[in-house]
Amino acid sequence: MPRRRWLPIHKEIKMSDNAIQTVSFIGLGVMGYPMAGHLAKAGYAVRVYNRTAAKAETWTKDYAGSHHATPKEAAEGADLVLVCVGNDDDVRQVTLGENGALHGIHEGAVLVDHTTASANLAHELDAACRAQGVAFIDAPVSGGQQGAEKGALTIMCGGEEADFQRVQGALNVYARALNLLGPAGSGQMTKMVNQICIAGVVQGLAEGLHFAEQAGLDREQVIEVISQGAAGSWQMENRHKTMIENEYDHGFAVNWMRKDLAICLDQARELDARLPVTALVDQFYGDVQAMGGGRWDTSSLLKRLRRD
Repeated sequence: MPRRRWLPIHKEIKMSDNAIQTVSFIGLGVMGYPMAGHLAKAGYAVRVYNRTAAKAETWTKDYAGSHHATPKEAAEGADLVLVCVGNDDDVRQVTLGENGALHGIHEGAVLVDHTTASANLAHELDAACRAQGVAFIDAPVSGGQQGAEKGALTIMCGGEEADFQRVQGALNVYARALNLLGPAGSGQMTKMVNQICIAGVVQGLAEGLHFAEQAGLDREQVIEVISQGAAGSWQMENRHKTMIENEYDHGFAVNWMRKDLAICLDQARELDARLPVTALVDQFYGDVQAMGGGRWDTSSLLKRLRRD
């Protein structure tokens, strides 16, 4: 396994610094839209595709680039094809489907999948790409919509060192940290670890705030004190205020978290890994969905405890 390296962000990237000049970005959701925009602003020739064509048209009004009718067309002529869609099936459709990117990508190009998907899919895509002389890297991201907009994502990569070296200049345009973890699938496995850890932390924060509320404590004062010690976390720093205010439209949606946790739990069964807390929190998110909160952000575990 290659040595792990965290690379600092470099926003002033010239196209001459990287052999990759033309990129295709497939999937312009809340993450992909600004990510593709950062590439355009950095000087790359960007070709975009989105299932809803109107959104791709809007993107070309906001940024320099071209929109295309299919993933295949968007991938034609691109040195690097980036995918950021919803789930395994979506990835298969836009890459391996009838008009998928792999039908348009040229030999010697690189396909990077930013979707949070299964490691099995990463292995499948890696094999399909290499069969036609295309490199593949699975590269799920962390940092949410805010991180994508600010160009400050954490990107976890799986693939070959030489391929990683080729694409790191482009990925660094919207990264705060960029890491190669090992061969194909390693990025997705690492993202699973990320989601497992987040699930436990958010539930603990929700229970702590609920307990403080029931005890009649000033929750802001409590957080101010305990955040300086071992209890402190990104979730505490960035979500406690909105949780106290009973607002849950500030981050990653519960529906997507359940999708991710299902991937984690499926993989755990393959590995014979025990994830009792993750399985329990997944059920709690199911309760939130039953409350009508599928689109609430993941900190809404507190609302489940309040039931108000």
